Amino acid sequence: MNEVFDFIKSCGTYFLATVEDGQARNRPFGTINLFEGKLYIQTGKKKDVSKQIQKNPCVELCCFDGKQWLRLSGKLVRDDRREAKVDMLEHYPDLKASYSADDDNTEVLYFKDATATFSTFTDAPRVIKF
Repeated sequence: MNEVFDFIKSCGTYFLATVEDGQARNRPFGTINLFEGKLYIQTGKKKDVSKQIQKNPCVELCCFDGKQWLRLSGKLVRDDRREAKVDMLEHYPDLKASYSADDDNTEVLYFKDATATFSTFTDAPRVIKF
């Protein structure tokens, strides 16, 4: 999982795909964090993406570093604990202008039953499950 985290972090931006009413929805994200041995992302509960995840937690993210790409699929699980929110916000202090560990909007979610697939145009895919 550390390799997956490091790769996503090095890409800076990744794209998270959800589903809404049978239609794929995709958007850029930038938050990724390791907390208590789990891989987390962050969003706001008021956003459509949060509502889509709560309705169907099966998501996929994708990022590319110019040579290799990663597809990470799995289920996102909301973690309402203050400690998880604080840790995320400490790693992304710019978010503190819009989010707080004590507001009713900040949402952190971790990947469960995840499959990470690293691919290139020339090498066979490599899979990591966690």
